[in-house]
Amino acid sequence: MTEITEGQPAPAFDMATADGGRVSSAALGGKPYVLYFYPRADTPGCTAEGQDFSALADDFAAAGATVIGVSRDPVKKLDRFKAKYDLSVILASDEPGEVTGAFGVWVEKALYGRAYMGVERATFLIDGEGVVRRVWRKVRVKGHAAEVLAAVRSI
Repeated sequence: MTEITEGQPAPAFDMATADGGRVSSAALGGKPYVLYFYPRADTPGCTAEGQDFSALADDFAAAGATVIGVSRDPVKKLDRFKAKYDLSVILASDEPGEVTGAFGVWVEKALYGRAYMGVERATFLIDGEGVVRRVWRKVRVKGHAAEVLAAVRSI
């Protein structure tokens, strides 16, 4: 498994998004961005995280950063999720798992003693040169978006 650490170049990506668009690292070149990985759309923790980042979307924009939520959900599910909760951040679909694999967040998890593979809740702050500046792993949702915003403002 790839372990992305601070100071490394971020892996390149190009993904489909809710609303029929695409987002790529190349198109974001020169500007900082936040990639937050979440396990599954329309679940309690993932919904709260999307709402928290959306509530601060204007602040992230004012700081010059784009926020992108990434899951392995299909685009149609992301469209419904975004509309249901009026989320304003970009939601990207990594259905094939290439981006979650490149960032090392496709991990073995355990639930009720059963092991399975899933997306680790993790966030990466990438600067305008494409370098990973901060990494948050095993994220706790409460207060996380505000913590990421403070980090964006410090780079």
